[in-house]
Amino acid sequence: MSTKKTKRTILAKIRTYFLTGVIVIIPIGITAYLTVAIISISPAIIPASINPNKYLPFNIPGLEFVMAFLIITFIGMISLTFIGRTLLNYGNKLLNRIPVLRSIYNGLGQLTKTLSDSGKKNKEIVLVEYPRKGVWSVGFATNETEGEIAQKTKNTHINVFIPTTPNPTSGFLIMVPKKDVISLKMSFEEASKFIMSAGSINPKNISK
Repeated sequence: MSTKKTKRTILAKIRTYFLTGVIVIIPIGITAYLTVAIISISPAIIPASINPNKYLPFNIPGLEFVMAFLIITFIGMISLTFIGRTLLNYGNKLLNRIPVLRSIYNGLGQLTKTLSDSGKKNKEIVLVEYPRKGVWSVGFATNETEGEIAQKTKNTHINVFIPTTPNPTSGFLIMVPKKDVISLKMSFEEASKFIMSAGSINPKNISK
């Protein structure tokens, strides 16, 4: 009897160790996979004519990714200057004259601004029952529904953007009755981490 108990205990320990190993390896494996993927596609980020690796006697993995980061940061820095703002305004006016492109550009621009605006301390993180009653989703309340939609529904609704995991820049727009929207105290950063990590990183507990 004691031998059977010992075997069961050993098997239980092996199962526990195996499951623990899986939990530890999965995030490490995904991180390593994404790192290798980024390094492998990084040569396509920078044109060959300005790619430093083309002129070096040896290849530096990920150098193109660093260069892309520096270029984007430099563009962001320039855009905050007077000349940069003038050029951006001119570009915005030009794009707004093109029928199809202006809708895409303005929509993406507004979405990006909403998700990345660091000026707001509280970005209206909300909890709504979606995609069905009893199932909850974390979303970003972007505005109160107005115009024809508000007139047709004859009720006060809130526009809520439900981001997807692990890419929070894509998702679904739903209009939820104001009474069914639950405001959360978590920060935008906490909500983003929660969504991108598929819920593995829980927001900090906030006392009432």
